[in-house]
Amino acid sequence: MILIPVIDLKLGTVVHARAGERRRYRPIRSRLCRGSGPIEVIGALLGVHPFAALYVADLDRIEGEGDNLPALTAIRRAYPDLPLWVDSGLASASDYLAWQQRGLGLAVVGSESLESVADWRRIGAEGGAAEAPILSLDFRNNEFLGPAALAAQPALWPRQVIVMSLDRVGGRSGPDVIRLAAILRRAGKRRVYAAGGVRNLSDASRLAEMGIAGALVASALHDGRLGPAEIARLAAATS
Repeated sequence: MILIPVIDLKLGTVVHARAGERRRYRPIRSRLCRGSGPIEVIGALLGVHPFAALYVADLDRIEGEGDNLPALTAIRRAYPDLPLWVDSGLASASDYLAWQQRGLGLAVVGSESLESVADWRRIGAEGGAAEAPILSLDFRNNEFLGPAALAAQPALWPRQVIVMSLDRVGGRSGPDVIRLAAILRRAGKRRVYAAGGVRNLSDASRLAEMGIAGALVASALHDGRLGPAEIARLAAATS
C-alpha cells in the first residue's frame, strides 16, 4: 500500500482541511515548514519521504469561486517529475478536455461535482486508457455526494477509485473501515484508495491488511504522527 500526501489549495495557499467545512479552512501550520506556500509545503513533504504521487484539491474551483491555476502551474514547473492527482471540480466533458490540454496532472473527478451519471460517462468517453480519470466517491456524514446511481453501480467506476470521507478529514475518528470494506467487496480488481481519517501507522497498516491500494494523508504527516520511520515500517510490512 502507498501513502499519497494531500495539499488543499485556497487562494493560492495550502490550507488545513478539517471535516470538509471548507469555508473554515485556514492556512496550514506544520511542523515540517514555516510557511503555507505550496512549493514550500510540497518540498517539506518530499523531505519526509519520496512519495510516488501528490494529491491536490483546488478548493476554489470545487466551490465555484475561481481557481488555483497559477499555483498548479507553479507546482508543475517546480516538480515536473512528480505525478499529480488533481481534483479541480470537473463537472463535464468540456471541463475534462480543458484540463487535459493544460497538462497539469491526472484528473480526479469528485462525485460531488457531478450532476448526473451521463456527465461522468461523457468524461470517461473522452479519456483514453492511459489517461482515464480517477473517480472520487465523496461522502459526508454517511451521505453520498453526487448522482446516487454512480455509487450504486460499480460497473461505472474506472480502474482507480478514491473513497473520500469528508467528515473524517483532519479529524481523530480514524478511517471509515466499514464503508471501505463494503466498497472493496464491490470494486472487483479496481484499486481503491482511502481518504479521510488516517491518524497513524496503525490506521495505515489496517487499511493495507484490508487490501486498500493507498491512503491519502495530510494531518498525520504535518504533525509528525507519520514520519520517515513509520513510513519505512509500513513499506516493509506491505512489500
